[in-house]
Amino acid sequence: MHELAITESVVDAIVEKIGDGPVAAVRLEIGKLSGVVADSVRFCFEVVAQGTGLQDARLDIDEPPGRAYCRNCGDEFGLDEPILLCPCGSADLDILSGEQLRIISVEVP
Repeated sequence: MHELAITESVVDAIVEKIGDGPVAAVRLEIGKLSGVVADSVRFCFEVVAQGTGLQDARLDIDEPPGRAYCRNCGDEFGLDEPILLCPCGSADLDILSGEQLRIISVEVP
């Protein structure tokens, strides 16, 4: 489960940046094409945050859909799953969004 390692990295990055003081909320952005399961991150966050200033923090996760451009037919379309095929059948795509995984904000009391 790589979500555990990812969540540990998120918590470590926040603690490194703001110290071990209390945190009220953390907002993450996990794109639908990132390969990261948001529900697993939610579960791991509760475990990993124990004993840190984040242990009582609310975790909010935005899950933006994927978007791609087909180099074959020129269509731009949405993707909700990592099956990278255009409706025309082509796999010659440029992924425009949906692969992001980032910390958007940290709210301190």
